[in-house]
Amino acid sequence: MHLRGDRNVSPTPRSDLLFPAEPTQRALARELYALAKDQPIISPHGHVDPLILADDAPFPDPARLIIVPDHYVTRMLLSQGVPPADLGVPTVDGRPVETDGRTIWRRFAAHWHLFRGTPSRLWLERTFTEVFGVGTALSPETADEVYDAIAARLAEPEFRPRALFERFNIEVLATTESPLDDLGRHAKLAADGWGGPGGRVITTFRPDNVVDMEFEGWADNVARLGEITGTDTGTYRGYLAALRHRRQAFIAAGATSSDHGHPTALTLALSEAEATALFERGLRGTADAADAEAFRAHMLLEFARMSIEDGLVMQLHPGSVRNHNRWLYETHGRDVGGDIPQATEYLHALTPLLDAYGNDPRLRVVVYTLDEYTFTRELAPLAGGYAALYLGAPWWFLDSPEVLRRFRESVTETAGFYNTAGFVDDTRAFCSIPVRHDVARRIDAGFLARLVAEDRLPLSEAAETIVDLAYRLPKKIFKIGERL
Repeated sequence: MHLRGDRNVSPTPRSDLLFPAEPTQRALARELYALAKDQPIISPHGHVDPLILADDAPFPDPARLIIVPDHYVTRMLLSQGVPPADLGVPTVDGRPVETDGRTIWRRFAAHWHLFRGTPSRLWLERTFTEVFGVGTALSPETADEVYDAIAARLAEPEFRPRALFERFNIEVLATTESPLDDLGRHAKLAADGWGGPGGRVITTFRPDNVVDMEFEGWADNVARLGEITGTDTGTYRGYLAALRHRRQAFIAAGATSSDHGHPTALTLALSEAEATALFERGLRGTADAADAEAFRAHMLLEFARMSIEDGLVMQLHPGSVRNHNRWLYETHGRDVGGDIPQATEYLHALTPLLDAYGNDPRLRVVVYTLDEYTFTRELAPLAGGYAALYLGAPWWFLDSPEVLRRFRESVTETAGFYNTAGFVDDTRAFCSIPVRHDVARRIDAGFLARLVAEDRLPLSEAAETIVDLAYRLPKKIFKIGERL
């Protein structure tokens, strides 16, 4: 069936993508977007493997670059009965998986219709056209043509990771590592002039695997933390000292922030004796779920104290039920698409932390959510009322044009623009970074255009604001380029 407007090629770059349909607002959005379009990208929260940039080796075939590591893609196909093993996702026990890139790509293309209307479709199409210059629309019939065109690009020097980094106009990219990571890849980047304090690729301190007692192997991880730091982590005081030690190592490697992916936003102010008792139960293996939650909650206050001391910005990412798909976790491990959002409470949960440090300008806490209903009710009023608190961008399941637009509509009236922390791409998919930031800039241009059209904001102030949102705010709030 052919309808008016059908295209035989993928969408080419369109100046009006995601802009308002109303003509006056659309014209204003074009003008505002032009100011933000070429601003350097600040990516303060993401999960790109630093080895990609440390080695600067050519990317593998298109399937291993675009499909295998992208759990947005693999979970959608799993929902329609295509197991991740058929898409090349490694198994925990080493059972065989599909290794032929072309076969994986054909399976993906055969299910391309599943992504209609999703942000994944938008990101992928823009990546094909804008990053790789491939204009052929993906379909089962064109799978090989698109695969070969991308593969040919990947063989060119201009498509090596560092060359793309430059082309993407990324000023700073933050990766995420555990305190148990030796930071060797970041050391290599620093030796090449790419890393370290003020570098283009920096690390982020993510201590979940040594804080969350429900994390598999937690006690062993705590022991390993002691070995790395030469500290007795068999005691609570030694454990805290080891964490401080590793934070300094991360700061030396360029870190400007820490990241905490807790199931809830709960914070607790426990005495040293109470915290010690919880810690010791955890090491003995007798801690229950309530103990684990209490310890996580208390450690957020400990980390806030550490942040006031050493200057790291805290990021809190609560609200995910990790590994909800037990079969997927047991077969393929963590971070392969088996997590589900849950309702998350912030007002009472954050009160102990905010009572202690919420008005201290030395502390910066960037709070995210997977529960957008909290934007208006809790998060915007909290960010609008405490010096230490900022709102992180919609992330993960909420990283879509619709929610990005609703986010601005929900929080601006209470928190304004300047209690928000800019956009984060939160991605492992390196080649999608410029596309995702471009989407956020287009949505902000449309939102600001409406304010101008409604005589609620002068155009000159909207022009300043969109550059702040795209570039200046994330750089300032995440202390990019500052010496901690």
